[in-house]
Amino acid sequence: MRITAISAILLALGAGAGCSDDPKGVDPATAPRHPIDRFSAAAGTVFVRDADPSLPAADAAIDYDATFKMDVLGPGGEAVALYLFDVQPTTPAPIYVLFREGENGPVDGQKNIVTVVPGMAGYNDLWQPIRVDVPGDYVANTITSYAEIVARGLTLTPMPALVNCPLVPEGSVARVRTPGDYAELSQAWYDDKIVHYFHFGERPSLAPAGDLVPTSTIYVAYDINPTAGAPVAGKGFATEAGSALTHNVVAALPGDTAYSPLWSVQVYDRAAFDSVVDLASAQAAPAIATAGANLNAPIVRVTP
Repeated sequence: MRITAISAILLALGAGAGCSDDPKGVDPATAPRHPIDRFSAAAGTVFVRDADPSLPAADAAIDYDATFKMDVLGPGGEAVALYLFDVQPTTPAPIYVLFREGENGPVDGQKNIVTVVPGMAGYNDLWQPIRVDVPGDYVANTITSYAEIVARGLTLTPMPALVNCPLVPEGSVARVRTPGDYAELSQAWYDDKIVHYFHFGERPSLAPAGDLVPTSTIYVAYDINPTAGAPVAGKGFATEAGSALTHNVVAALPGDTAYSPLWSVQVYDRAAFDSVVDLASAQAAPAIATAGANLNAPIVRVTP
């Protein structure tokens, strides 16, 4: 698959995918919505409503700028902002992108199709696009579920790309993006219903290696050191006095070969907080053994 086709997919995953004007297709604007709950016991690991009742209710819009944006440090001490989502597996979920036979761009106006939502086995914020070839006369949004894809016996081709598209309740916001990316919510079909997602623009070269999502490393300190071997805690990160700035340090930035939005979390001793100002000092800080986790936290701003 040529890079031009992958670029078209990334556009279709984001703001570039509009609504079809063809009356024969299902109108996404009036289609039923499927509720999304990221904080149920089944969906969450770090952020679970049972443990933190202040988290938004099921299917209530989430303001990630107010609650889940974190200021960290880059490898060279850069000021970095990222959004905290939750622990995710390293096996990507499939997202189905429809192409008319012989074309390199997705069907204009067609919403992509997913088979899992938060709380279901196999869900992941990180998705591998699967090309679905449809006939040349296909009308956008006449296929609105994976069951229809199977029933029609359409050809499926995994694509060498990985996209970060967390499903969220309708109305959710996460406004900060790196230059050239877009903050608008996008839509997909799940079982004939519309779901909404953010799209954080990752490079086409960020592709599954051996069908696994690559990880990078983030070094973090908590207000209280977790017990050795315990799971990673919630948002209780240590911060500078009177500031939201943590001394959490990411090992790579967007554009680096090693960058991935899925971070292997390494905890260092809170006593070393003041001395940690960059990657070298984070790696030198005493480590706290925890159960470990891979956290989806896409970087959205880097300031030298």
